Amino acid sequence: MTHRQILLVLVGLMSGMFLSALDQSVVGTAMRTIADDLQGLQLQAWVTTAYLITSTVSTPIYGKLGDIFGRRKMFMIAITIFIVGSLTAGFATNMVELAFYRALQGVGAGGLFALALTILADIVPPRERARYQGLFLAVFGTSSVIGPIVGGGFAGVDQILWVDGWRWIFLMNLPIGLVAMFMVYTFLHVPHFAKPSRIDWGGAVTIIVAVVPILLVAEQGREWGWGSAPTIGLASIGVLGIAAFIFVENKMKDEALLPLKIFKSSTFTTTTLLGVVVGLGMFGGLISLPLILQIVYGATPTEAGFLMIPMVLGLASASLISGRITSKTGKYKIFMILGSALAAASYIYLSTIQADWAIWQVSVGMVLLGLGVGQLLQTLTIASQNAVEAKDIGVATSASTFFRQMGGTLGVAIFLSILFSGIADRASQIVEGIQQAIAKTPSILEDPRNQLLLGQDFESIDSMVTTDSSFLEVISPELAYPIKEAFAQAASQVFLVASVVLVVGFILSFFVKELELRTKSGMQEMAEGV
Repeated sequence: MTHRQILLVLVGLMSGMFLSALDQSVVGTAMRTIADDLQGLQLQAWVTTAYLITSTVSTPIYGKLGDIFGRRKMFMIAITIFIVGSLTAGFATNMVELAFYRALQGVGAGGLFALALTILADIVPPRERARYQGLFLAVFGTSSVIGPIVGGGFAGVDQILWVDGWRWIFLMNLPIGLVAMFMVYTFLHVPHFAKPSRIDWGGAVTIIVAVVPILLVAEQGREWGWGSAPTIGLASIGVLGIAAFIFVENKMKDEALLPLKIFKSSTFTTTTLLGVVVGLGMFGGLISLPLILQIVYGATPTEAGFLMIPMVLGLASASLISGRITSKTGKYKIFMILGSALAAASYIYLSTIQADWAIWQVSVGMVLLGLGVGQLLQTLTIASQNAVEAKDIGVATSASTFFRQMGGTLGVAIFLSILFSGIADRASQIVEGIQQAIAKTPSILEDPRNQLLLGQDFESIDSMVTTDSSFLEVISPELAYPIKEAFAQAASQVFLVASVVLVVGFILSFFVKELELRTKSGMQEMAEGV
């Protein structure tokens, strides 16, 4: 394919990836408006959880089906499912319907990310691929951060063309999705070299049994209680599902949903493990940043999205620059080392955060994090794809994406628990700080706005902060400061633990065996029978 043809295909692929990443974060800032309109505030968590579960579970399934039936066909199916899910979500009449349609969206989204990277591998050699892949990751990072901005913007509008503003969060996916369909259908014409193969139904069933309970525990375990019967029961089912999945995949051999032979490559195995560690530390620590911007600095969710732009700029520039250098030199391992070092350093720096930090001081940490993550995500995919045969690129790409997503999901669950338990542990510190503020400035008691805090039971101060922190911007600064300081201290614990995880990733990156980047695309190698 010519450079122009590749760019036209990339427009379609990146449009699909943009939608997949955007819809992970776009709902959050609009959720209160949506829940109030559909009268289902108690079900709001499932709108996010449903999308997360189906998009994660479907990722490895798309990888294998793409190998069997062709990547172009499966990408068209994925984007069609996503568009249908978006259209129906836009006209949901209650929260149960919305959660179901979000799950349908997730089924489509699971194929958009992994298949886009696999198609890129089909048409571009690994060495050249790094240059193009930087564009993908720049789009991914940008869409993840502008999600809250877009969601908050639509939620703040009563109606657009006689339709509730929040519904356009989903309806806007239609024109973008149709562009993606048109570009891929029109310009992506590559031969399909699949050999006859059975569909691994057993693998598909067992991976669902393994992953869904684990994701449910990760998303709901903090609310249920980590030692509760539902948590323990689902975790046990998940462990049994993993054992069953490994057994089935071993029996299916090359026809498996996730052929175990790809793990014989030390480079692929080490890179995949590094991806899990990076997902765990990176996404786990990252969850605290928008919360800090909202609780400590009083930003709205939409404003928090704007304030995280420095991280996006760091991610995009690091992805593009490291991609170009890799294309010229053929070297990629150095960016794993530098990326993990920078990401760890950013969290070490952020672990010193104080409530009286200026916003630019937080931005420095975000830029460092973006520079590290941009190099890591770029390199992990290239290394994984280059470590396997051309015929296994589909399953290898979906597998590495899947494991990184699982690491990220578990990281978010673990680090949110650390954050909220840290706030609870500092409840007495908060109360003491409030009492000192009152003793120093007794007139605080006369301000009626402060009854939002003083009229509450101080024993539940931690739950007040984690449930709805908007009162912090109404009460006197003297009363708000002890709460903000306690939250900053709890967040510093999260960043410190995340830095330890990423230091492990830094050490692990030295054990990745760097292979020479191939000079032929997956399509060329398949045609030659390589």
